[in-house]
Amino acid sequence: MTYSTRHDPFPVAEPYHGIYAHGVETPAGARVLRVSGQVGVSSDGILGITFKDQCRQALRNLESVLQAANMQFGDITKMSFFLVHREDMDDLVAIRKELLDGVRPAITTVYAAGLVSPDWLVEVEAVACAV
Repeated sequence: MTYSTRHDPFPVAEPYHGIYAHGVETPAGARVLRVSGQVGVSSDGILGITFKDQCRQALRNLESVLQAANMQFGDITKMSFFLVHREDMDDLVAIRKELLDGVRPAITTVYAAGLVSPDWLVEVEAVACAV
């Protein structure tokens, strides 16, 4: 259950409408979890081949960290996405809508020249809050 308040003083244009908030306020006394950057490597060490595979796995990894803290996607208040290729943005939006439907954290997306491994195409970090 989400306890944070979303603030959108002006409309979010399509195709991003409904997938992020301009600001997220958390209540006093909330538990805060800061999740390190998650990448598209599964727990058995397999890296997805495509951006879509890696992005889905990175979000599954994020979900595992949230669950370990007794939290869920709806508790995310801030997400940052680091992409290596600009052309992956449309796929990122589609996957966000697919896996995080209705979750509206504050979001930052950055295009990076590269990540720690040259094979990584995306990295996702998050902050979650729950009471």
